This record gives sequence, structure tokens and C-alpha cells, in this order.
Amino acid sequence: MKAVVIKEPGKVSLQQVEIPKPQPGFVLVKVKAAAICATDLEVLDGNISANYPLIPGHEWSGIVEAAGSFEDQYWIGKRVIGSNDVVCLKCEACRSGNWRYCKEFEEIGFKRNGAYAEYVVVPSYGLCELPEKVSFIQGAFCEPLGVALGTLEKAEAKFGDTCLIMGAGSIGLCMLAAAKAMGMKKIVVCASTEKRLKIAREMGAYATIATNNCNLQEEMKKIHPGGTDVIIDATGIESCIQQCLKLARKGGTVALAGYGRGKIMNIRMDDIHINNLRVIGAGNNWNQHKKAVNLMEDGLVNIEHFATNLLSLEEYEKGLELARKRPEGFVKAVFLL
Repeated sequence: MKAVVIKEPGKVSLQQVEIPKPQPGFVLVKVKAAAICATDLEVLDGNISANYPLIPGHEWSGIVEAAGSFEDQYWIGKRVIGSNDVVCLKCEACRSGNWRYCKEFEEIGFKRNGAYAEYVVVPSYGLCELPEKVSFIQGAFCEPLGVALGTLEKAEAKFGDTCLIMGAGSIGLCMLAAAKAMGMKKIVVCASTEKRLKIAREMGAYATIATNNCNLQEEMKKIHPGGTDVIIDATGIESCIQQCLKLARKGGTVALAGYGRGKIMNIRMDDIHINNLRVIGAGNNWNQHKKAVNLMEDGLVNIEHFATNLLSLEEYEKGLELARKRPEGFVKAVFLL
């Protein structure tokens, strides 16, 4: 099969490799759509721990073609999305549903081969059927939408809460879609420039702010005079996080959903302490795929327009370059197979 392979950090190519065979508890999926995530660039650059050589890709959808055990043959021929979490299913963390805390945890696209290929092997226990009315493209976006749903769940966001989203990348825009679906109000999306804020406005953001062009704190006083109930940082950037801590209302919540790239950052502790802020880490998807696809099936979320560039695997260099440079209007590059 054809696959995009990262031989080692900085070295990537399209190769012919053997079609993998699913072991018991796993299935072989014929990939139909696989989206490029900014995190994949970190794997390519060697900034995230990975098992090289590696086929990246953790935002995918497809059709099950084979099963590694008899009990999983039910899935053959089904349109699916699924969790990328490979776990033991036996430990206390797994039994409580906290798969990410499993000591044997590995993730497809990072420690195990992912979906930049014609086929990918995934655990059957994490599969979710993709309804016919939800396209394969949108199905691949259940993973980043799940990040947004998991973040808002951890933040204990609720109907009627005001919301500020720092960052208008694909995760920030997924946060907007999820926040609107759950009935949050006066949702503001901030980004350094106008590059993607037009998309946020088209999606129904109450307001958008290009922070390079104004004083963010002064602008937010006009929109959320008493401070914001729930603030989501989807950037992982030090200055953005510092702003978030100043913009939350007393007793408000700041959820850190951006990847910090291992950097040590400075924050003003009194912004948290004096204002009794609740600051939480909110990385990863945490198996929100079923909820994500249900929202799509019901028409409460439609983010298919995030697929601004549709590519073949042969065009992987173009896709990676787009993801890195993020030109105006670009949200996601998606491999269609």
C-alpha cells in the first residue's frame, strides 16, 4: 500500500509498504479521509515523542475491511471513525474510562502507525459507526471536534455561559462550533491577525478580535464587562495564556487546550490566586467521538468546510507545507483515498 512515512525527524517520503494485519482486538480500516493536524508537524520535526519510522495521522475515517478476531467481524464493511487510544482495558484507569491514564497507553499516529496511508490498524473497542448522512471528510474531523467537546466538559461549561476562545486554528474553530451547539453565549474568538477570523464570523461568533490591532483587555471590557465565564486557550502561547488569566471573571475558568511545545512559561500567580480562578489542563480527545458524530448527524455541528484543501497522498508535501504556513482562508488539508 501507499503510505507517507517519517523515517526520522525531518525526513518524510511516500513509500510502498505492506498492508498491516490486525491482531486480535483490532481491525483493518480502508482509509477514506485523513486530515493533517498541526501536531503531525511536531512529530515530523521531532518535537513530540514518537516511534520512528512512523506513518503519522490521527484524524481519520474509513471502512473496516478485516478483523483480527471472530467477534470483531461484525465491523467488516461498516463506515467508521474511532479512538486512537491503544490501552490494556484491564487496569483501574481503563476500567474507569480514563484510557489516557493507562500505563500501557500508546496513540495511533504517534507510537503506532497512523492514517496517512491506504490502510490503518485500529482497536475495535474504540470504533464508532459513521452514519451515512455524515461524510467521510467530516467524520475525520470528529477527532478535533472531540478535543473541543472534552475541553468544554472538563471546564464544566454550561448553557448561557459567556466564552472566549483564544486562537482561530482548527481546534479554536472546533471550540466555537461546540460552544455554539451547547448554547454558550456572546462567544468571542481572538487571533493575532484576521487570517481566520472571517471563518469564525461566518460560523456565528458573537465577536472576533485581531489582537495585533487593538488592546484586547479594553475590547473585552465592552463585550464581557464583568469578565468571561469560560476561557479556552487553543494556542499554547505564553502571552495568550497570560491574557486569558487576566480576562476571566472572578471565580471563572481557564482551560488550557493548546500544545505548549515543551516550553517553560511565566504566569502571574496572583491573577489565579486573588481571583480564585479555576485553571485546568485539557489536552487530547478523551473518547468524545460518539458525541461528536451524534452532533454531526443531528445537524447541530457541520464543520465540513474546514476541509479547505483536498489532496491525494502523492501531494503530501503540499499538504504539509499548507499546514505549516497556514495561508489566509486555510483551515485543514485532507487526504482523500
